[in-house]
Amino acid sequence: QVRLVESGGGEVQAGGSLRLACVVSGRSLSSYRMGWFRQAPGKERELVAAISQSGSSTYYVDSVKGRFTISRSNAENAVYLQMNSLKSEDTAVYYCAAATVGTSWNSPAYWGQGTQVTVSS
Repeated sequence: QVRLVESGGGEVQAGGSLRLACVVSGRSLSSYRMGWFRQAPGKERELVAAISQSGSSTYYVDSVKGRFTISRSNAENAVYLQMNSLKSEDTAVYYCAAATVGTSWNSPAYWGQGTQVTVSS
Protein backbone atom coordinates (compact mmCIF):
# COMPACT_ATOMS: atom_id res chain seq x y z
CA GLN A 1 0.00 0.00 0.00
CA VAL A 2 1.39 3.37 -1.04
CA ARG A 3 1.17 6.18 1.50
CA LEU A 4 2.10 9.83 1.15
CA VAL A 5 2.49 11.75 4.39
CA GLU A 6 3.01 15.51 4.36
CA SER A 7 4.55 17.59 7.13
CA GLY A 8 5.88 21.09 7.65
CA GLY A 9 2.73 23.15 7.40
CA GLY A 10 1.84 25.81 9.92
CA GLU A 11 1.22 29.49 10.38
CA VAL A 12 3.75 32.09 9.29
CA GLN A 13 3.74 35.83 8.76
CA ALA A 14 3.77 37.29 5.26
CA GLY A 15 7.29 37.33 3.90
CA GLY A 16 8.27 34.26 5.89
CA SER A 17 9.24 30.77 4.77
CA LEU A 18 8.09 27.20 5.24
CA ARG A 19 9.42 23.89 3.97
CA LEU A 20 6.94 21.14 3.28
CA ALA A 21 8.00 17.52 3.15
CA CYS A 22 6.22 14.49 1.74
CA VAL A 23 7.50 11.04 2.61
CA VAL A 24 6.37 8.12 0.49
CA SER A 25 6.12 4.58 1.80
CA GLY A 26 5.11 1.34 0.17
CA ARG A 27 6.85 1.91 -3.15
CA SER A 28 9.96 3.55 -4.49
CA LEU A 29 9.54 7.25 -5.17
CA SER A 30 11.61 6.87 -8.32
CA SER A 31 8.61 5.29 -10.08
CA TYR A 32 6.62 8.53 -9.99
CA ARG A 33 6.49 12.13 -11.02
CA MET A 34 5.71 14.13 -7.91
CA GLY A 35 3.67 17.24 -7.42
CA TRP A 36 2.35 19.67 -4.84
CA PHE A 37 -1.24 20.90 -5.11
CA ARG A 38 -3.07 23.41 -2.96
CA GLN A 39 -6.69 24.20 -2.28
CA ALA A 40 -7.86 27.40 -0.68
CA PRO A 41 -11.37 27.78 0.77
CA GLY A 42 -13.92 28.21 -1.99
CA LYS A 43 -11.37 27.57 -4.74
CA GLU A 44 -10.48 24.62 -6.92
CA ARG A 45 -7.43 22.53 -6.21
CA GLU A 46 -4.49 23.68 -8.32
CA LEU A 47 -1.14 22.20 -9.23
CA VAL A 48 1.51 24.44 -7.68
CA ALA A 49 4.72 22.63 -8.58
CA ALA A 50 5.80 19.34 -10.11
CA ILE A 51 9.05 17.48 -10.63
CA SER A 52 10.05 14.70 -12.98
CA GLN A 53 11.20 11.27 -11.88
CA SER A 54 14.86 12.21 -12.18
CA GLY A 55 14.41 15.72 -10.86
CA SER A 56 15.76 17.24 -14.04
CA SER A 57 12.50 18.91 -15.01
CA THR A 58 10.24 21.09 -12.89
CA TYR A 59 7.01 23.03 -13.31
CA TYR A 60 5.66 25.97 -11.31
CA VAL A 61 2.39 27.82 -11.55
CA ASP A 62 3.04 31.46 -12.42
CA SER A 63 1.95 32.78 -9.02
CA VAL A 64 4.78 30.98 -7.19
CA LYS A 65 7.64 31.24 -9.71
CA GLY A 66 10.75 32.63 -8.08
CA ARG A 67 9.39 31.98 -4.57
CA PHE A 68 8.81 28.22 -4.35
CA THR A 69 11.25 25.42 -5.10
CA ILE A 70 10.34 21.76 -5.48
CA SER A 71 12.98 19.08 -4.96
CA ARG A 72 13.13 15.37 -4.40
CA SER A 73 15.36 12.76 -2.86
CA ASN A 74 14.74 9.34 -4.31
CA ALA A 75 17.16 7.92 -1.76
CA GLU A 76 15.04 9.30 1.08
CA ASN A 77 11.78 8.59 -0.77
CA ALA A 78 10.75 12.18 -0.16
CA VAL A 79 9.76 15.31 -2.04
CA TYR A 80 10.01 18.83 -0.68
CA LEU A 81 8.51 22.25 -1.31
CA GLN A 82 10.53 25.22 -0.10
CA MET A 83 8.25 28.24 0.10
CA ASN A 84 9.81 31.68 0.51
CA SER A 85 8.37 35.19 0.51
CA LEU A 86 5.01 33.80 1.46
CA LYS A 87 1.90 35.85 0.79
CA SER A 88 -1.57 35.73 2.31
CA GLU A 89 -2.86 34.32 -0.97
CA ASP A 90 -0.65 31.26 -0.45
CA THR A 91 -2.91 30.23 2.44
CA ALA A 92 -4.35 26.82 1.59
CA VAL A 93 -4.22 23.13 2.33
CA TYR A 94 -1.21 21.72 0.48
CA TYR A 95 -1.33 18.18 -0.88
CA CYS A 96 1.44 15.94 -2.13
CA ALA A 97 0.61 13.75 -5.12
CA ALA A 98 2.27 11.02 -7.15
CA ALA A 99 1.62 10.42 -10.83
CA THR A 100 2.83 7.60 -13.01
CA VAL A 101 4.76 8.41 -16.15
CA GLY A 102 2.53 9.17 -19.11
CA THR A 103 -0.52 10.16 -17.07
CA SER A 104 -2.04 13.57 -16.57
CA TRP A 105 -1.92 15.57 -13.38
CA ASN A 106 -5.72 15.59 -13.65
CA SER A 107 -5.75 12.19 -11.98
CA PRO A 108 -2.71 11.44 -9.83
CA ALA A 109 -2.33 7.88 -8.69
CA TYR A 110 -1.89 8.78 -5.02
CA TRP A 111 -2.62 11.69 -2.70
CA GLY A 112 -1.42 12.69 0.71
CA GLN A 113 -3.79 13.80 3.45
CA GLY A 114 -2.82 17.47 3.20
CA THR A 115 -1.13 19.99 5.46
CA GLN A 116 -2.47 23.45 6.30
CA VAL A 117 -0.42 26.52 5.45
CA THR A 118 -1.67 29.82 6.85
CA VAL A 119 0.03 33.10 6.00
CA SER A 120 -0.97 36.04 8.13
CA SER A 121 -0.49 39.63 7.02
